[in-house]
Amino acid sequence: MTRKMLALLFAFAVGAIVGHVATPSGTPLVGVAQAQSHKPVFMTRLFTGPDKLTHSEEVPMDFPGGVLKLLPITSGELHLAAPGNVIDWHRAPRRQYVITLVGHAELEVAGGKKINVGPGHVDLVEDVTGKGHITKVIGTDERITLQLPLADQSGK
Repeated sequence: MTRKMLALLFAFAVGAIVGHVATPSGTPLVGVAQAQSHKPVFMTRLFTGPDKLTHSEEVPMDFPGGVLKLLPITSGELHLAAPGNVIDWHRAPRRQYVITLVGHAELEVAGGKKINVGPGHVDLVEDVTGKGHITKVIGTDERITLQLPLADQSGK
């Protein structure tokens, strides 16, 4: 991947977070915050419950003044996964944001609950203990994610 492509993906990710990303036709991506709209926008949080299983919750993302402040991060990584790629039950390697830039995936948590994620979807992944979750790349496109490890790994 060239530097130009990486820069474009990073710009896409930042735009997705603040809600200024549109498809080539000019229509906004589904699930992405829009400054002009008051439609609620949510982040999916994965966490380990007292039962040692991964659960999920939808956390509202508020944009006071048009800006959402993220928790402090230490770095950023781009990850590429092929169509059909499956990572069976696994724990998150660390507390981190995972932002889908390209492609689609299905996350499976406790009780068989499945969460579909696509471009612009923001996950706060904190299930660093317990059974974990399953990640499946669905569709025919590769999935590219931006992973942003949190500075505070304690979860407190």
